[in-house]
Amino acid sequence: MEPNFAAALKLIDEAHAEDPNATPSTDGSSTIPYELHYATKMTQWLQKRCPNASPALRLACRAQHFRRWEIPRSSYPMTRVGYLTWRAKQKSQAAARVADLLASPEVTPPIPEEVIKRTASLIRKENLGSTDDDDETQVLEDVACLVFLDDQLDGFERRPEIDEEKMISILRKTWGKMSSRGQELALGMQLSDRGAALVKKALKD
Repeated sequence: MEPNFAAALKLIDEAHAEDPNATPSTDGSSTIPYELHYATKMTQWLQKRCPNASPALRLACRAQHFRRWEIPRSSYPMTRVGYLTWRAKQKSQAAARVADLLASPEVTPPIPEEVIKRTASLIRKENLGSTDDDDETQVLEDVACLVFLDDQLDGFERRPEIDEEKMISILRKTWGKMSSRGQELALGMQLSDRGAALVKKALKD
């Protein structure tokens, strides 16, 4: 990786490391900031989904949840409209802050302006819905869905407000967001017994 992109990723991770929310490390011996953990997972799945990803896509994946903890979900009504408003605000703010970070004098040589604009566009997930499985915005969506299935499904399913019917509905919506390649990777994933059973039910019909 070129030095300027490596420097940008370092700055992104330094921001992630400020997340006050912690999660167990991979080996369970300690904890790490949740968003740093999430960003690492995004990069790992991007490597599987698109090994030759462009620099902009790699940056966007790493910064998908940039400083997300500063806009808690609870700050918006717990309704569908509230959720969509929160997600739009989170994406818009993350894109703007990441663009500022990428233009920082700490990143040398400067990252080209068109790459910065493209990274911000990807974080906002502009033009999502292309029929092209290789479209970068679709790849980013695939990666986010794969991380959800791999890393968040079991914890989400255990929430008291989420019953099985609700979980199956969520899984069907998640499946529908993915391209055929994303779905292929998801089918090869090693899920927990409970997670695998829920996915099987969601895909049955």
